[in-house]
Amino acid sequence: MLSKTRGIVLHSIPYNDKYSIIYMYTEAFGRASYLVARNRGKKSTVSKALFMPLSVLEMEVEHLNKRDLHRIKETKICYPLTALFCNPVKNVLALFLSEVLFRVVKDTEPDARLFGFLYESIQMLEYSEEGVANFHLVFLLRLLYYLGIYPNADSHNQGYYFDMLNGVFIDSIPVHRHYLNREESLVFARLLKISFENMSLFTFSRKDRVRIIERILEYYRLHLPEFPEIKSFSVLQSLFD
Repeated sequence: MLSKTRGIVLHSIPYNDKYSIIYMYTEAFGRASYLVARNRGKKSTVSKALFMPLSVLEMEVEHLNKRDLHRIKETKICYPLTALFCNPVKNVLALFLSEVLFRVVKDTEPDARLFGFLYESIQMLEYSEEGVANFHLVFLLRLLYYLGIYPNADSHNQGYYFDMLNGVFIDSIPVHRHYLNREESLVFARLLKISFENMSLFTFSRKDRVRIIERILEYYRLHLPEFPEIKSFSVLQSLFD
């Protein structure tokens, strides 16, 4: 049975000499995997060149409930991502964020709110000109909301510590080691107010920005036990060196 859906490319790996597996987050099916030929004729309706990280596609697909790998019959881009693929900074951000999404978005049930957030965020990354250095901070923090592990920002008070294990600000050092000191907690509380609209107003040193990302990834790892080391993080760090 053929269905139409929009999908966001998360990752691709070789399957054999002829095919690649494309992992996507789709509007109609949640996370899904598709088998795509590496080399296709000129008349093909599926071009592998479309499947770059964070590409947003309109597709006609064949889904069978008992099949792990599905087929794409036709596809086209929803909107061109010229800056995302040509701008070195945005390209590295796309690689980093697509790897994070590949690791955390596992649900095979559709989630319209999550898809809408991803769709609009990718558009924002493509067209933003100011505050791009903070884009991934906003994205990573807002994604926590859709994963159901967003911190309790209302619990913050001056001088409190952020308990990373429980996702709340508290007035004393917790009995475990997963917490932010007072200075870090103040920065984190401020960071929870960041958005795509105001991200250009937030300034951080290169050292502080890398440290912030490390702490956010640590928070992911604490609340998502299968969250691994993000390989593209080292590439991202090089942007701030």
